[in-house]
Amino acid sequence: MTDIPRIMVFRPTWEEFKDFPKYIAYMESQGAHKAGLAKVVPPAEWVPRRSGYADLDALNVTIPAPICQVVTGKQGYYQQINIQKKPLTVKQFSELASTERYATPKHFDFEDLERKYWKNITYVAPIYGADVSGSITDSDQDSWNINRLGSILDFVNKDYNIQIDGVNTAYLYFGMWKTTFAWHTEDMDLYSINYLHFGAPKTWYVVPPEYGRRLEKVANQYFPASYKNCNAYLRHKMTLISPQILKQHNVPVSKITQESGEIMITFPFGYHAGFNHGFNCAESTNFAMERWIEYGKRATQCTCSNDMVKISMDTFVKRFQSERYDAWLEGRDLGRHPEDPPNVVPTAAPLPPHLDVLLCDKKMKKQCNPTKAKSFKERNPDLDLDEIQQNPNVPDDVKAMLKESVLTLNEEETEYTPEDTMSLQSPADFKTKQELLEYMDDGTEDDDEEEDFKRRKQKRRYDADYDDDWLTSKRRNNSRNSSRGRSPRANKDDRSISPASSTSTSSTSRGARGGGARAKVSSTPRKTPTKRKKEATASSSSSATTTTTDSAAATVAAAIERSSSSSKVGAGERNSSNNLISNSNCSSSSNSSNISSSNSLCNATVTTTTTTTTSIVT
Repeated sequence: MTDIPRIMVFRPTWEEFKDFPKYIAYMESQGAHKAGLAKVVPPAEWVPRRSGYADLDALNVTIPAPICQVVTGKQGYYQQINIQKKPLTVKQFSELASTERYATPKHFDFEDLERKYWKNITYVAPIYGADVSGSITDSDQDSWNINRLGSILDFVNKDYNIQIDGVNTAYLYFGMWKTTFAWHTEDMDLYSINYLHFGAPKTWYVVPPEYGRRLEKVANQYFPASYKNCNAYLRHKMTLISPQILKQHNVPVSKITQESGEIMITFPFGYHAGFNHGFNCAESTNFAMERWIEYGKRATQCTCSNDMVKISMDTFVKRFQSERYDAWLEGRDLGRHPEDPPNVVPTAAPLPPHLDVLLCDKKMKKQCNPTKAKSFKERNPDLDLDEIQQNPNVPDDVKAMLKESVLTLNEEETEYTPEDTMSLQSPADFKTKQELLEYMDDGTEDDDEEEDFKRRKQKRRYDADYDDDWLTSKRRNNSRNSSRGRSPRANKDDRSISPASSTSTSSTSRGARGGGARAKVSSTPRKTPTKRKKEATASSSSSATTTTTDSAAATVAAAIERSSSSSKVGAGERNSSNNLISNSNCSSSSNSSNISSSNSLCNATVTTTTTTTTSIVT
């Protein structure tokens, strides 16, 4: 592949920066949209929050429903289960992110941290403070105010008097180490903006829009059942494929790191994914330019859920393509999706359904998308339930809910739970970090898990290359038993990196730690891990067997919650809530029945997402 579009970095002057739509148009005139992602380094004069971020309590923000991201699966194929947790203040979340369990590991630079991300993706489920409706930008900041950008997307509110949180209003995201947003394009293939207010960086991966169809074909090969079930299943924000796999299939992937105070812009049909390096706060939303309209008219729509964001294109076609409006209504507006190859036969743009006169969101789902609801199992045909039951890192309550109740649930049999149910609960006060951890664990503690955590910690202390992937470790142990030698390491990743990434990102993380002794350890041959204790093995095998009572299963079934968008991780990184199951412990409006858990990581609300990846480094 030649002439792969570069991720461009822009450093506007204050005068250039003032007019948001005008500067976005300038960026596209320079070809920024061809990469699918661009970075903007704002001028020093732009101060989005004059009071700063030193006092987290002053932000006056509560994270009503943080999610615990549990990743399971074998190397190369992972499933992510999102478990809704209890409310936290931002300060409590920051303290949680700094605990030994969730803290960013020591690393030399961004490359080293990326390597640790892929190697430890199944170990210790992080907590993501995603989809917090609101803004911490000063209300009187008139330039690039994410809560009111002044793009043509404002016509949705002006003409229809409808707002969608995170789409035409701002969302906040509080991340910690290893929290992830999977491969996706924005709802309706819109633009998005993501400003990192403070904290640790984010790593972003992007596929140029012209290669988006090729990425979809690769994903369909790995998840044929999902594709058969819903040809727009990638809108569920469930799939993450490693850059190495994509490159093997001739799909170029560029990479860039966003640091505090920097802005990322995603462009229509630009597939992107990424992860957080540690505790941080980002603000994000969608927006539109006139160039987007043709993308919006021909955007694929999910048909397996009533919770997808759908915007009527009527007002945009009428305002900006008036000469084609009548033809569009009559089904004579022939053309291609802007990123389809030239050999694709032109087709008529999809007609607006007779009920599609308003924007469709969760509050209008029965009117907007009158399709037959599908069960949890039908919506997730590629979910490997056996793999979940065998994975010792998946909480027992999650296994039990999936096994006993989730598979039989159907959306039509449940009542909708308001999105702000969790916000009715007030975060508790804690004197120590241990109390905070116990609060997040619902007061349960698993001795076996704590012992396993300490064992892994001790192993990592003496072996810089220790791999926490449980299935990888299992295969390695099996190989040793058969050959009395160390199993070969994976091939070194030859990541496809944007030419711009080497100049637009620093080579060393600001928070990177290490030094002579650490570097010396990493340069030595990998040590052979010690043999596991029999007790630990027995504990690991028994953790996959658990049951729930009939009453607990009924409670779970009665507390299903569905969100307005295909992925509750706002613009740029919206997190899927396509299959959300609420435990009564999380919602103030649900019953008091509890599902006990012997795992101390997470319990409460379960969202199943599918993540496909592979270890991209040795």
